[in-house]
Amino acid sequence: MAIQRLGGDDDPIISVVAERFCLPYAAELLVKKKVQAFSNAHYDVYDATGNILLQIDGGVWNLKRKRVMRDPAGLPVLTMREKAFTWRHQWLIHQGEGSDSKDLLCTVQTSHALQIKRRLDVFLAGNQTKDCDFHITGSLSSLSFKVHKGNSVLAEVLIQRIKKPLLFKNAKSLYLHCLHGP
Repeated sequence: MAIQRLGGDDDPIISVVAERFCLPYAAELLVKKKVQAFSNAHYDVYDATGNILLQIDGGVWNLKRKRVMRDPAGLPVLTMREKAFTWRHQWLIHQGEGSDSKDLLCTVQTSHALQIKRRLDVFLAGNQTKDCDFHITGSLSSLSFKVHKGNSVLAEVLIQRIKKPLLFKNAKSLYLHCLHGP
């Protein structure tokens, strides 16, 4: 995954989950996907040297519609739950495996119920307005997406599909090139 932080050196890095997940430079990550069942998938995220950074479990086709992101030690970093019966496909992101309002980090939803071009709105936990804190544009089909704050691009992710991953044999993987600005 390539994320580029765009902006000047004086711009603060915005931490939504934790400072340890923020990098002030370009990072190349490898995402390995394993389908475990019809309704479940597992993702491993590695750095360029093959060290595991994150693990994501869960699926969207099961009744719980929940995914848990874990650190290399297996401790839960955050949990993503899709709210049932919403027009805008809303996800609640909680710290750890919590589901209490005190653990809420942000809410992510589609900008409009019917969209031609994909746009997701991100509302941080303290935001009580109708204006999103960030929005994300792009899609996996375009192999890139951007994270915006207002009219400024904060991050850009470029995705490359690779047939033979360098670190893994017999695995289908995505190579994500994260670009960070100056």
